[in-house]
Amino acid sequence: MSLQESIALQNPLLARAAEPNGLFAPYRLGDLDLSNRLVMSPMTRSRAVDGNVPNPLAPTYYAQRASAGLIVTEATQVSPQGVGYIRTPGIHSTEQVKGWRAVTQAVHRAGSKIFAQLWHVGRVSHPDFHDGALPVAPSALPVEGEAFTTRGRTKLVTPRALETDELPGIVATFSRRGRERQSRGVRRRGIARRQWLPARPVFCAMAPTGARTPTAAASKTAPAFPGSGRRGNRGLGPSACGLQDRAVFSGYSMSDSHPIETFSFIASD
Repeated sequence: MSLQESIALQNPLLARAAEPNGLFAPYRLGDLDLSNRLVMSPMTRSRAVDGNVPNPLAPTYYAQRASAGLIVTEATQVSPQGVGYIRTPGIHSTEQVKGWRAVTQAVHRAGSKIFAQLWHVGRVSHPDFHDGALPVAPSALPVEGEAFTTRGRTKLVTPRALETDELPGIVATFSRRGRERQSRGVRRRGIARRQWLPARPVFCAMAPTGARTPTAAASKTAPAFPGSGRRGNRGLGPSACGLQDRAVFSGYSMSDSHPIETFSFIASD
């Protein structure tokens, strides 16, 4: 008996979810055929092992949830500079890549699809993660909140403002990690966070210039998934890259004086 049939028997009201266009009906998402319309959203687990390598239990954790048509992984930093939480997995070392390969293979064997969420946390970080160096951000603006480091809860600090010539290097890390994810069989991925909508005058927060960093990261990462007939990558193309955002999130001192303009521009770009 399928998951859908079992749920429908327990609650007949849910039987409609299995109807065409219902929750449990198959769905075509771009170039992917999903078994249903359920998506497991990303959630930071903070369970990585030393070196921010995915936990050996991660393949089991994700495979156990493969009854969802699509899984979006926990946030995965694209570089050591992108770390802002304790024991979050990265994808910038050989061991980290091996760990994510095992997760991907487990999810595929269980019959689901998986997207990786790539991120760089920007100013929501702490010197404890960077050998004493300040976190980086588009603007040197203080942020309210705490980071949880090996010393426990620690107040966030004012970051260092990036120079304009540093931004291309950060954008490039997303493209490199995208290519690595593709080579390991992960079909797509998201790019987080809203921290990259800057307030520094040279990066005016008004659209379109204020959106240049997240949209540039997306445009540079998309070519990492060229259409290909190679085994495991058939049919992939630039549409394999997505951009995740939360326009109404107000934590960590985030706000936008023109949210409709800013996020409408990002959505249409």
